[in-house]
Amino acid sequence: MSAVDHQLVKRFRQEAGDRIAEQRRLDQVSGLPPMSAEDERQFARAVIAQILEEYARTEITVGRTPPSAEAEEAYAAAVHAALFGVGRLQPLLDDAEVENIDINGCDQVFVGYADGREVRGEPVAESDEELVELIQVLGAYSGLSSRPFDSANPQLDLRLPDGSRLSAVMDVTRRPALSIRRARLGKVFLADLIGNATLTQELGSFLAAAVAARKNIMIAGATNAGKTTLLRALANEIGPSERLITVERALELGLDQFPELHPNVVAFEERLPNSEGHGAITMAELVRRSLRMNPSRVIVGEVLGDEIVTMLNAMSQGNDGSLSTIHANSSSEVFNRISTYALQAAERLPIEASQMLVAGAIDFVVFIERRNDFARGGTLRRVVTSVREVNGVDGRVLSSEVFAEGPDGRPHAHAPVACLDELLAHGYQPPGAW
Repeated sequence: MSAVDHQLVKRFRQEAGDRIAEQRRLDQVSGLPPMSAEDERQFARAVIAQILEEYARTEITVGRTPPSAEAEEAYAAAVHAALFGVGRLQPLLDDAEVENIDINGCDQVFVGYADGREVRGEPVAESDEELVELIQVLGAYSGLSSRPFDSANPQLDLRLPDGSRLSAVMDVTRRPALSIRRARLGKVFLADLIGNATLTQELGSFLAAAVAARKNIMIAGATNAGKTTLLRALANEIGPSERLITVERALELGLDQFPELHPNVVAFEERLPNSEGHGAITMAELVRRSLRMNPSRVIVGEVLGDEIVTMLNAMSQGNDGSLSTIHANSSSEVFNRISTYALQAAERLPIEASQMLVAGAIDFVVFIERRNDFARGGTLRRVVTSVREVNGVDGRVLSSEVFAEGPDGRPHAHAPVACLDELLAHGYQPPGAW
């Protein structure tokens, strides 16, 4: 794309925004229905073209060379991105190979690609103040409710229109900082994960049977290990007749975006307090609310705090087949991590009580990790390396690692499965069947 003058883009965006706002006002005065989102985008394209034409005529009048056709196209894309996208971030989000974007101030941009490359990117704003303004605009128009970003609310988490997850902070760092993790909301199935070697054929069969048998599954892994992608693939094993309730801090799963797979979905998103500190609706409250909404299954996008107790209670009280994710460094660490969260919750569950709750609620823990595949030139890939079955409790959670990583780096059947008959009845094909 041709280089653009971002001060000009800012000016054009302001002019276009003013004209669109004026058209909205005229439509309202005339009693016309408001433009749909798509109609407004089309109108904006026409307005942008008009503004660029006027600018070119002005440049010619004063004896300067007007922008070339290629430059005009670049300016039109940049202004449209500033109006409806994420400004100078948009080209990075439009690049399918970009996986992560980390910004430490307007001019310190680091871009991670799907093949493992990390490169320094171009500045995304002229100043840190302009970067904060961009984040504030995103907070106002993304998600289900407006999310403030200012000195009183120096943290922000939200989902961008393309499904990417944004986390930003200010005033607790020297410069405003944000991280964007790309979320590819296309349909993903266990077959896709088998195809890219995240799962073996046998493990895919095992997990599909576990979902069909309504086993409660906790997916564990480090940041960016692929937990959400695996969760979505497991959810897509659930039949279209079931009513799903999803609970998330920021909408990310997107199960309600595919009605042909899941026609009956309610997606809950945590609501943060307003500037006066009122109006917050926590994850724990949403999990409780979900149980009153006649769910067939409850899916909690990511457990990070006191919602763990409510979720485990839900799992152990008849909401079989629930799914969730949690941060952990191994499948065995999950139980201690849950106990830590439960100890910090309002219920202040002692470790013994939380371990009993875990034993009665969770059937399987699936651990996924991100690693370099040196056999494929050092490319990054995600691999499920461990599946642990919960067997009971005796002061601590008793579990067996039914799939464990072998010398070849792939998971293999490792210990007997207590509920094998149930899984066989739901299509599991054990070792030797392939």
